[in-house]
Amino acid sequence: MEMPAYTTCPPCTDTEQTEKPEAKCTTEVFPEKCPDPVEITFRGCQDAMEFNAGDVRLESLGRILELDVTLKNVCPHKRVALAVILTEEDERHQEHKRGLKTVVIPAHDCPSCRDIKVRRIRFVLPEELDVSGPTNGLCNVRKFKARFLANYIDNDFECGEHKS
Repeated sequence: MEMPAYTTCPPCTDTEQTEKPEAKCTTEVFPEKCPDPVEITFRGCQDAMEFNAGDVRLESLGRILELDVTLKNVCPHKRVALAVILTEEDERHQEHKRGLKTVVIPAHDCPSCRDIKVRRIRFVLPEELDVSGPTNGLCNVRKFKARFLANYIDNDFECGEHKS
């Protein structure tokens, strides 16, 4: 039996424009559909006009969360791996995943351990993922939880069998 030329999904075809973006096997996503046009007509010899185009709905709303955290008592000359795990809590106190970031904090050269402030860890939070209840644009209260993990990258440990 001959195996298909693809391994995880069939060959990609023309992308479809949908209300919600889906990245099945496509290389293009259209997160917003094209709005219906409002027709405006100038009469002959008319060079100015006031026109009420009606209501326009805001699209692709979201929030940006910027977190700061302080790593306590970081030893000199040791890089730190920091992970931030973000979840959103719904009305039933269930948590929904919203993001994971991992960053390398450079080593410092101070003579002793010191606190290191890590600033501006950013998360993009689209409103379409809001689980706080009936959606009302940016007017809803959304609750998030951030968890932090940190460990040294550099260390003095050597396995006994690898020592010279």
